[in-house]
Amino acid sequence: MLGLEGQDIRQSNFGWSPVYVDSNLGVLSIGFMLPDPDEAVIWRGPRKKGLIKNFLKEVYWNELDFLVVDSPPGTSDEHISIVQCLGATGMDGAIIVTTPQQVSLIDVRKEINFCKKVGVKVLGVVENMSGLSQPVMDFKFVRMTETGEHIDVSEWVREYFKEKAPELQDLIACSEVFDSSSGGAEKMCREMGVPFLGKVPLDPQICKAAEEGRSCFIDQKCGVGAPALKIIIEKLIENNEFSRVLLNNAYAS
Repeated sequence: MLGLEGQDIRQSNFGWSPVYVDSNLGVLSIGFMLPDPDEAVIWRGPRKKGLIKNFLKEVYWNELDFLVVDSPPGTSDEHISIVQCLGATGMDGAIIVTTPQQVSLIDVRKEINFCKKVGVKVLGVVENMSGLSQPVMDFKFVRMTETGEHIDVSEWVREYFKEKAPELQDLIACSEVFDSSSGGAEKMCREMGVPFLGKVPLDPQICKAAEEGRSCFIDQKCGVGAPALKIIIEKLIENNEFSRVLLNNAYAS
């Protein structure tokens, strides 16, 4: 992620130094400490807690606008350790990410209740992978034969659009990927009394930008997913006392 594969954590007089994607975006990950990127990290709770504590207390982050901790799903040792380490700092709260299907929402309900029990404010819930949205001309089109073989007809379809229906070239095609008949994250938020921040569609261009370390707000190709993320950020500002100046700076990174 972020185009940082192969980077190493460096030691300075002030402590560990994060790896910088840009001048205003530093990252620290256990992945930077592994000799082999495919190596599994098989640690028990105390060792994981120790590393989390090191990341939070022994890293020279310099002056920060925001510190974002990306935690795994569920309510595991990592979550308890993060709350214990940051509890005295007056952290703003948690943004919880889910997908629309019921199996994900079941876990997220537990995560929300976990936050309530340990006194962490839920800043809001984001529904990720909320359908596939992509410019129609970016799709791959196939014709299936009687034997089940897929024949790529993308070029033929694009040429057909250009010649016969040019007005269709600017359309964005949307499709549900996961079953959201239960109401998805928005309904769950109403039931549990937490803010719903919005939906982010599956956008291949955002995935590519993230992997290469490019901002989706600058990359013109991210025209589907970036506006959805911006709406979520705006709601976050409205619901909480965050500085709009700081968040405007974040758009540039």
